[in-house]
Amino acid sequence: MSILSENSILNSQPRSQPRFRLRSVIGRVVSIATGLFLGVTLTWHGIQANRQPASVVSEPAQPVTSRANVKSPKKSYDWHQIGLASWYGSQFQGKETADGELFNMNDLTCAHRSLPLGTWVKVTNLHTHRWIVARVNDRGPVPDTRIADLSSKAARMLGMRDRGVTRVRLDVIDSGQAVEIARLEKIRMARLAAEADSTEPGD
Repeated sequence: MSILSENSILNSQPRSQPRFRLRSVIGRVVSIATGLFLGVTLTWHGIQANRQPASVVSEPAQPVTSRANVKSPKKSYDWHQIGLASWYGSQFQGKETADGELFNMNDLTCAHRSLPLGTWVKVTNLHTHRWIVARVNDRGPVPDTRIADLSSKAARMLGMRDRGVTRVRLDVIDSGQAVEIARLEKIRMARLAAEADSTEPGD
């Protein structure tokens, strides 16, 4: 009996070992899979928690303005200035101006401290209400109490040569408008001269 029991024990050992190994392998695989799943899940949640939505990205705050509230910059020829103007003539004739050309007292030009050279301005004599169109080609005047120096011809057309200094208004105009305004001014001045001649008493 003891021999049979030993044989039966010996015969039963090989059969139970594969089942034990299979269960052990399955257990390990399940443990590894579970660990990997938990690790991936925790990592994914950590990434999501640290990620900011696109709308929350911190950027410098920008003021919100509608087009209705945004004012377009004024055009340069909306500029005007009121003050005293003087004139200069023969003593500067032929001398170089700030823009490089030679001063001609018979041209309709003027000097200004800050307006860009080449700017066209409408100059109005506030005493006589005469006006002319002149081009800025020089810098000045020297006295801070004056805003412009006019050429001799410009001063004569404004009726200010005898006064020397007079109160004027300067209006910057578009260069395209300047040509047309100058043409109309010549016509107006010619008409005024003809009217003045017709009103003079005859000999």
